[in-house]
Amino acid sequence: MQQEDNKEATLEALEEIRNIMDRSVRFISLSGWSGIWAGCTALAGSFIAYRWMLNPDFKYIRTAFSEGSINYFDPYITRFIILGIAVFIIAFAGGLFFTWKKAHRQQQQLWSNASRQMLFHMFLPIFAGGIFTVMSVYYGCFMFIVPSCLAFYGLALIGASRHTLSDIRYLGMLDVTLGCASLFLPAFGLLFWATGFGLLHILYGAVMWNKYDK
Repeated sequence: MQQEDNKEATLEALEEIRNIMDRSVRFISLSGWSGIWAGCTALAGSFIAYRWMLNPDFKYIRTAFSEGSINYFDPYITRFIILGIAVFIIAFAGGLFFTWKKAHRQQQQLWSNASRQMLFHMFLPIFAGGIFTVMSVYYGCFMFIVPSCLAFYGLALIGASRHTLSDIRYLGMLDVTLGCASLFLPAFGLLFWATGFGLLHILYGAVMWNKYDK
């Protein structure tokens, strides 16, 4: 009996050591609710964008080379830029809040070496994608905005998966796939956007909540 108790104590000690090592190299406080919140925010933004695109004056597939100079003060361009920034800020703020709550509940630091490594590996693909997206707007190539956002964001998740929950790698791979597929169907860009940033995030968040938070 005593031998079994000692064995259980040893296993518990090894499990605790493994958890401590995981926390030192991986940021494990990502909340499933963060993904759900981001997905719902993206779907709400997609719905607003869809209502704007119903206007007969709106042209989604166009280039600066075929339509001449771009009016950067065009109401649609201004609206979509503001909408994109608003969706990002709301999604990021909500995700940060839910992640902070989980880290606080687990008595973990939100800003640690693991979280810094995770953000660093996310930064480069997102920065590159941001430059590509800004230049797509500058040249009027709006049909490339959705593919670049999805593909670069997916690459950022794949890179960050080494320093956090490895499950986000699959979300990243799906987003990269959707980004590449949307290049061949530019007229359905908003649908790809809503799927990649909306539905997949909600599905990912629900899986993460059931697996790690429940």
